[in-house]
Parts: sequence; C-alpha cells; structure tokens
Amino acid sequence: MKRLLIVLTLIAVLAIALAACSQATPTPEVVEKVIEKTVVVEKTVEVPVKETVVVEKTVVVEVTPEPTEKTVVEFWTTDNEEKRVNVYEAVAAKYMAEHPDVEIRIVPIEEGGISQRIATARAANRLPDIVRMGVERVSAFAADGILDEDAASAVIDSIGKDDFRAGPLEMVTDPSTNKYAAVPYDGWIQAIWYRKDMFDQAGLPAPTSWDVLDQACDTLPGTGNLLYALTLPTDPGQNYPHQVFEQFAISNNVWPFDDDGNVSMNTPQMVETLKFYTSLQRCAPPGPQYWRGARETYELDQSGMLFYSTYIMDDLVEGSGMEGGGKVQIAVPDLAKKTGFAPKLEGPSGASATYGQLVTLGIMSGADPQAQDVVKFFLTDQNYKDILALAPFGKVPVLKSAVDEWKDLSPFFADYDPETLDQIANGYDTMQRWLFKPGYDATQRAVIGDIEGRLLIPQAISNIALDGSMTPESAAEWLQQQVEQLYQDRKNQ
Repeated sequence: MKRLLIVLTLIAVLAIALAACSQATPTPEVVEKVIEKTVVVEKTVEVPVKETVVVEKTVVVEVTPEPTEKTVVEFWTTDNEEKRVNVYEAVAAKYMAEHPDVEIRIVPIEEGGISQRIATARAANRLPDIVRMGVERVSAFAADGILDEDAASAVIDSIGKDDFRAGPLEMVTDPSTNKYAAVPYDGWIQAIWYRKDMFDQAGLPAPTSWDVLDQACDTLPGTGNLLYALTLPTDPGQNYPHQVFEQFAISNNVWPFDDDGNVSMNTPQMVETLKFYTSLQRCAPPGPQYWRGARETYELDQSGMLFYSTYIMDDLVEGSGMEGGGKVQIAVPDLAKKTGFAPKLEGPSGASATYGQLVTLGIMSGADPQAQDVVKFFLTDQNYKDILALAPFGKVPVLKSAVDEWKDLSPFFADYDPETLDQIANGYDTMQRWLFKPGYDATQRAVIGDIEGRLLIPQAISNIALDGSMTPESAAEWLQQQVEQLYQDRKNQ
C-alpha cells in the first residue's frame, strides 16, 4: 500500500514537471504561403496543314438548254396528193435535222383555190412564207406587193443565174422592177393525148387542128369500145378549163388586150372560140368535168382523146390514183404505146399554139429570212431530184444541171418515142401563154393572173356548155365587162 502511494506520488511529480517545461519553450508557427509564378516553356508542336493542289481536268457536263422558240417556215404546196406531200415533208425533215432551230410546216392546198386562200391569209395578216404556185399567179401577187422580189432574186443569184434556163427566168421577171418576182421550180407541157390505134381505125390524122378535132368528135364515139371522143373540161370551180381553153384561144389569135392596150375579150375571134370549144360537149361525158374525170375515162377505154399535161405519162403505164384511194385498172393493154402526143394546135386562121406551165416558189412579203435558204435547199442536189422524181414527166427541171439526171428518174420513159421526150425536154422554148405575150406591162399581166385566179373562163364555159344560161356572144360580153373592171381596179391601185 505504501509502495502504491509512492508510485502515484512520483507520477504526479513528473506530470507537473512536464507541464512546466511546456510553458518555458514556445513552439514555432509554420505559415504556408502560395506564390504564383508564370513559367514560359518553349515547345515545338507539329500542327497538320491542309495543302491546296490545283489539278486541270476536262469535265463534260450535259446541260439542258433553255427552251427556245423555233423559227417556223410555212410552205404551201399545190403538190397536194398524199404521196407528194410525204416527199416534201421528207425533204423538210432533212433540212430540220441540219437546222434544229427551224420548223418547216408543209401545207397542201388546192391549185384552184390559191387566190382565195392568199386573200384570206392576207386579210388575217397570216401570209405563209413560201407558196408553190403556177406562174400565172406571180404577176398578180407581185402587183399586190405580197411577193418579196429581193428574196427571190437573192435565191436565184445564190444558185447561179446561168444554171437556170432562160425561158423560166423571163417568165418570172417583173417588168416594172426588172427583178425576179419568184423562183422557177419545174413545169410541164400540155398536149392532146390520143389513141393512135383508134384514130387509125377511124381513118383520122393526128388531132393537131380544129378541123380534125371536129371530125374526131363525130367519128370516134362507137369506134372500138369508145363511148366518147374526149372529156371536155367544163368544171367552173377548177383551173383546168382555163388551161385548155387558152390554147384554143391563142390558136385563133385571141388575146386579153389588143395592141393599143384595150381589153379585147369580146372580139369575133373570142366568140368563135367559145362557140367551137363548147360545141365539143356533144361528144363528151355530161356534167362538170375536170382533170380527174378526163384522165379516168381515157384509161378506162371510154374516150379517145385527153387534154392533159405531161404529168399523165406514168399514169398511162401503171394507172392513175383514184380520189378514194387505189389506182385505176387500165382497160387497154400497152395504152402508153398506143397513145400519141399532139402538143401543137392549129386554129381556123392558120395560127398555132402550144401551152405549158411553169411552177414557181414564191417567197411572200414578210417571210422569215430563213425561207430563202429553205427554197434553195429544195432546189439543191438530191432534194430537187427527190421532188422531180414524184412525177418526172410533169416536172421538167428548170436547172440545166438537173436535166441529165431527170432523164433517168423514171423507167416509163422507155414507153414513149424519143421524139416525144425531146419535145418535153425542150418545152420551155415553145411554151405560149397569154401571160407571156411581148409588150404586156405589169398591170396587164396582173389582170391576166386575175382572170385565171377568179376562174372567169371556166364560169363562162360552164354557163354555155352545161347550164345554157349564156350564149357564146353573151359570155364574151360578160368576160369583156369583168376584165375591164379588173383592169380599172388594177390601174387605180
């Protein structure tokens, strides 16, 4: 117990001593201070850099062009049968393939209705660009100021005047301007085609005069299978009667104007011509007749004579096209070889006449300038040949350079005498028309075009031969009045 107390006393003394030491020696204070210091460290860093490389490369990019309006060239043609229209369209398609910015519209029209169609289009300010038409229209349209003579002359110059035959160029020359009013294109020769075998059987010579025609009119019906001597052109709505009658008129010295420039449609010669022509109706089929009926009655062995152009020559070999489709079945074996060709007609006074037609391409006033190039294209190389090939006998070329190839265009040439072919090839040299009489001025030629365009002669013929509403004398007086008025109207323009 005593030991325990001693121990406890020692512990207490030691604790007091430790406490006293603690107060005598202070403990140092530690202070932490943060010093901010900026240290710049240099370091090389690799940074990726984009490099631009220029590479030249041709890239073909198909770009759809903005739609543009095409140049439209409207082309009216009197070659209006379907087969012929198809060829015109084929030539036009070739041109359009070479000129994709041009559209050519081929519009078939009737020959007899050209003047009325043009008048209607003119009133509506919608004239076509190009018109295929007979030369008889050219003077009238030129006088009306609706033909672009500068354009026509430019086309002729571009082709070469020397390549055109002289006759056709003379026919399209406007005497008031000495310019070419239209571009010659092709043409034909008119003749009386007749059955040589039937004429021989009846003891008749070739029908080259009024006298022989008169005899044949009374003799041929009943010879062989013939029902009629001929088919007389009498349809008042067709140009065909005028074309045939004009040859009769010229063969009797009948002209629309006399040497003093006066209208001369009621002369004794005109009355005589009207009387003789309409008297032939006694040996012809009844009713109004035009070229289609005349062609078919001849091919069917019903008539012995036919007034027709050289267009008929291939039809006499293989049959002509019928209005409802198909072809006429020719009733006479070797009809072409049995057919004679009489282009010249002699009248009662000894005068003689031939008749033919020149077809032109007229460029209308206001036509797009592209029309000139289209006309030239239709007169160039294979294009022209393709058009001539439609009917080689009725499309005698106006270009000298085209004649040799023209002669090879049809195998039907072999069915006719070489003499006939020579007459056709040289037909422009002997062609006669009221329109071409030397001395007629531009106004008189325009009136002649009006006479034909207004179908005055066909109306007079129909009124005498079919209706009986006129006599040759009254018809001549009516023609005189009509033509005097036309002449006055032209002079007043």
